[in-house]
Amino acid sequence: MTARLPTYYISHGGGPWPWMAERGETRFGELEASLREMRKEIGTRPKAVLVVSGHWETPEFRVSSAAEPKMEFDYYGFPDWAYRIRYDAPGSPALAVRVAEILNEGGIAASPDSVRGLDHGTFSLMKPIYPEAEMPIVQLSIHAGYDPEVHLRAGRLLGRLRDEGVLIIGSGSSFHNMRALMGGGGQADSLEFDRWLTHALVDECGEDRAALLKNWTEAPAARAAHPREDHLVPLFVAVGAAQDELGARVYHEEAFLGNAAMSSYRFGAL
Repeated sequence: MTARLPTYYISHGGGPWPWMAERGETRFGELEASLREMRKEIGTRPKAVLVVSGHWETPEFRVSSAAEPKMEFDYYGFPDWAYRIRYDAPGSPALAVRVAEILNEGGIAASPDSVRGLDHGTFSLMKPIYPEAEMPIVQLSIHAGYDPEVHLRAGRLLGRLRDEGVLIIGSGSSFHNMRALMGGGGQADSLEFDRWLTHALVDECGEDRAALLKNWTEAPAARAAHPREDHLVPLFVAVGAAQDELGARVYHEEAFLGNAAMSSYRFGAL
């Protein structure tokens, strides 16, 4: 019998940062160490990874189904080499079809997408975890309505995949106010929201945790942390897939890039 895998919500860092680290960039060292540790704590090699990316937004859920997904360079202002990097992990058309079927059977519209590749919300976190790029990856979009309940429901439906060797990762950022992050001045708001988020995810679970997340805009500094919640929404899927299981914070910096608190979380036992 396959052991049930935990789920994760990962703050994935900026742009092609793992390749920047290879060129001597040191600011992402704690994030990189947490992702390498993540592989160790998972232990058993998953059969595939399902990444819910905050960088792919669609009117209804879409699932990447290409056998050889391309690179989606969805960032700007980096050197030319950053648009030639490769992370040639295979896709899994069969898993993509299964994800779409599970959602449709549960009353949530979804369909495979054979064109969409892997964006940096996926390849930048997968490179430190599985640098050999051999792990099959399927990417799930977020629903453009941003409705927490829709994404929690999607997670509940997809949670069964955990018993089939599929690792579910929500990829975003616990703080995603880019103006504050890059310009300074966001640390106080990020710390305030991070305290609330960690309480909601670690101290609560089940329906109580879901209720807090459905009303996340009432949290302290909520809109200062997420003026637009595209990078928070993947969390709801990861939580839904581990609805009644405890959470743990697995990565935390109080001054990521010098300006903001940033965290990642695991749901479910190892």
